[in-house]
Amino acid sequence: MPDTETLIAALGIEPWRIPIVVFSAIAIYVAFLLFVKLFGARVLAVTSSFDVVVTIMFGAVAGRVILGHPPTLAAGVIGLFTLMAAEAVFGTVREWRGLRRALETRAVVVLAHGRLIDLHLRRVHVTEADIMAALRHRGIASPDLVQCVILEPTGSLSVIPADTPIDPRVLDGVRGAEHVTDPG
Repeated sequence: MPDTETLIAALGIEPWRIPIVVFSAIAIYVAFLLFVKLFGARVLAVTSSFDVVVTIMFGAVAGRVILGHPPTLAAGVIGLFTLMAAEAVFGTVREWRGLRRALETRAVVVLAHGRLIDLHLRRVHVTEADIMAALRHRGIASPDLVQCVILEPTGSLSVIPADTPIDPRVLDGVRGAEHVTDPG
């Protein structure tokens, strides 16, 4: 059984480490936002076992950087609080018109009226296989039966069947919406 000093050392944190944990959490948060902006929302989607592994690795790397050495319960609580506070602050900041465009990724049409939009696929790092998997998941047997597939800011793929009327508001702000509204 550990003595009291060992227990306090394992659970507590030296006061000088607190700003380091806070700074590390904010830096990792900002870096992650920038990387998602750079590589696209697709990195957030979990479509295969490989994606699950990569997502776990993101968390492991971020956690290790934030907690430092030795990791303690107090460092973990401070790190989590900082990440949640950063999310709350950035959630508020996202509402500011000028920053919204810089911070958020837009939804993108990647398939319209059965045709892949190659330029968009390359930009958002989505493959034809990803789209076919989304169609299968929704029980759609052919791309020709789809009006459009949209990569959402969350990294998920929305599939709208060909026989479904689309309210124009659904396509507001979606990059490549003209491919859906003007099939020619």
